[in-house]
Amino acid sequence: MAAPSTERERRRFGQRLLTDPARLFQHNAWDNVEWSEEQESSARSKVEENSSQLLPQDKQEEYEVNAKRYWDDFYKIHENGFFKDRHWLFTEFPELAPNRTSSQNGDSLHEFSTKEESNSDGLGRCENGHCSLETRTEGQFNLLQSTAEGCTEHWAAQEHRELTQGAGDYPGSAASYRVLEVGCGAGNTVFPILQTNNDPGLFVYCCDFSTTAVDLVQNNAEYDSSRCFAFVHDLCNDQSPFPMPEESLDIVILIFVLSAILPEKMQSVVSRLSRLLKPGGMILLRDYGRYDLAQLRFKKGQCLSENFYVRGDGTRVYFFTQDELNHLFSTAGLEKIQNVVDRRLQVNRGKQMTMYRVWIQCKYRKPGTPRA
Repeated sequence: MAAPSTERERRRFGQRLLTDPARLFQHNAWDNVEWSEEQESSARSKVEENSSQLLPQDKQEEYEVNAKRYWDDFYKIHENGFFKDRHWLFTEFPELAPNRTSSQNGDSLHEFSTKEESNSDGLGRCENGHCSLETRTEGQFNLLQSTAEGCTEHWAAQEHRELTQGAGDYPGSAASYRVLEVGCGAGNTVFPILQTNNDPGLFVYCCDFSTTAVDLVQNNAEYDSSRCFAFVHDLCNDQSPFPMPEESLDIVILIFVLSAILPEKMQSVVSRLSRLLKPGGMILLRDYGRYDLAQLRFKKGQCLSENFYVRGDGTRVYFFTQDELNHLFSTAGLEKIQNVVDRRLQVNRGKQMTMYRVWIQCKYRKPGTPRA
């Protein structure tokens, strides 16, 4: 990729660059912060130290077997307490609202409020005033807790309709632009898309491993079954059905989701998702990068395998390199459109603290001519 194009990609992450160290505490965050060799070496040493003691195999198997329960427990505790609009979505991923103008996109707020930040030992919880995204009130969203049985019955009924009505009749079959978010949580991405993208041909699918999370989405006052279909899905289970056929999606979204999957299952997951894309369709990813602050903060005894850890609440997280992600998507037959590292410096001005975050953003396209 040519240098000018690369520079444009980097600038899209934000324009606030720290050129004068004396101004460090004048803002809450700085974009595209370069690391010194010393800082990189220090981070590497911390990771070597916190990964020197792996959890016993029987404990690792327990976390895998009970993964769904840990995520259900997470959402039962947090419900919509961490729900923030992801305003940055349409600047970083304009594909989610193709008809939105650049003036509507505005500046990249570059602020992230996601499930991974709510269970990472206090990281990214807006405690230092950095996160200024609008928080929806309970009254606005009227989130109600429904039963797991209700969700199961809904999905079973839908599956029955598909079998009796034929493969050509499925939720969103009449839509001209179909988007799937994997790992939807309480709807941090789904609802901003539905609110922002007014294309009458749009249909949004969203799924999560957690029944509790899907219940929260389905019972949200802004959930519109004529434009959206939420369902429980186990990505790692090849026998777990999708409600849409292969080669039917324009966009698949993975935001801090792939990192929660067992590393040896990641390739199968990415390959499965790639088969859902139309020719010309894209996977959009945002996830943890190697040596992110969250990785450096883990203690000995929390490491499951190389760069893969378990949090205190039982949920797990992996920290990627660009090459690892490129290999996963390329092996699935997708072409690289974007694969960039976002190194950010977050600042707690009150405590005079600095926090270095590392995220990776990717866009990979399925070869072929886009279909209508």
